[in-house]
Amino acid sequence: MTVFPAGAVPETLAGAPPDVPPASLAPIFSAEDVALLIALRRDLHRHPELSWQERGTVERLTAALHRSGIREIETVAGTGLVARVPGRDRGAPVTAVRGDIDALPIQEATGLPYSSTVPGVMHACGHDIHATWAIGAARLLVRAPAAGDTLIVLQPAEEVGEGARAMLASSALDGVRAIFGGHVDRRFEIGQVVADAGPLAASADTFEIELTGHGAHGARPHESADPVVGAAALIGALQTIVSRRLSPASAGVVTVGTIHAGTAANIIPESASLTGTVRATDPESRTLLLAEVRRLSGAIADAYRLRVAVTLAEGTPPLVNPVDGAAWARTAVDRVLGPGAAVPLGTTNMGGEDFACYLEQMPGAFMRIGAREPGGERWAAHSPRFHAAEASIFVGAAVLADAARVASTALAARDD
Repeated sequence: MTVFPAGAVPETLAGAPPDVPPASLAPIFSAEDVALLIALRRDLHRHPELSWQERGTVERLTAALHRSGIREIETVAGTGLVARVPGRDRGAPVTAVRGDIDALPIQEATGLPYSSTVPGVMHACGHDIHATWAIGAARLLVRAPAAGDTLIVLQPAEEVGEGARAMLASSALDGVRAIFGGHVDRRFEIGQVVADAGPLAASADTFEIELTGHGAHGARPHESADPVVGAAALIGALQTIVSRRLSPASAGVVTVGTIHAGTAANIIPESASLTGTVRATDPESRTLLLAEVRRLSGAIADAYRLRVAVTLAEGTPPLVNPVDGAAWARTAVDRVLGPGAAVPLGTTNMGGEDFACYLEQMPGAFMRIGAREPGGERWAAHSPRFHAAEASIFVGAAVLADAARVASTALAARDD
């Protein structure tokens, strides 16, 4: 275990901004905490790994958990970790803090001194921060435990929407009564946290539609059943689902992302294929949108004398924070950061997030945690220039740890 003398700043902190951690949180983080967490984040950022390939990441996180005095650590779901931080009463309700750990297939262009060393792979969505603040929350909970045990859930494969279900299927989270997670967000400054009840992210389903007709010479279209014309009509028709079938009070998206057909300018092809995504913020809208994609595909195919095959692939469900979970999270935000730190999301988020799978099984909350330094640019996630201010590590760690404490205490009182 590396121990830095009080006030010492290791080489890995060179260039860190002076507000790491933010002044209001400085009393709860030791010099060792700061050094370990900054060094860990930068190490993870330098060595990103794609979904289901996070073996080196798991080794680094396991070492950090050991250095934090945690011994109950289990490898689950292939490249996931679950660590147990003992509570004050091993019989009290168990809560969990989740951090995702995988990276994206993007070439980094941040110019950071700790930029990715892996060609074509970077932490463009902040999961290096998420993993690090989960370790930070663990260290805080070791020193000031929740009423019951807290599981630190380090989850792989969020970017492909598969990791949360795999962690749940492992049974490692059986008995957890509430779970909390968060995402860095450069739309918000350091110290601002979104902990709203209600929809915070959308479902993320996909479709593939294959239209098959009869090919012919481009000069004799009457001899064909043209799948290209049918595909064009279908693309237009799909846009009417949200505008004419979904209530204006509900959010929804139907996007055609690819279309493939043909081999030459003077040939009407046999087939055309479309792929796309469907997004909704509540289960009822999700069901309607998917059913309409299938219905319209069949109707357009009939109208243009085509055969059709529709494949709908279920992705992550809508992420909807329950009232209790959001209240526990907002209490933690107020306690850790003070009144006014909790801010509204302010817009509908149609991105997907597989934390939703946990909330289908247990209460809890997912937060958007400000990651923009004052005066900084609003770099979009999944951009080659995305990076999160390192002060967000300490905000996330403190808020998530306290959310676990608040929920465990509230659930214990409810049980009594």
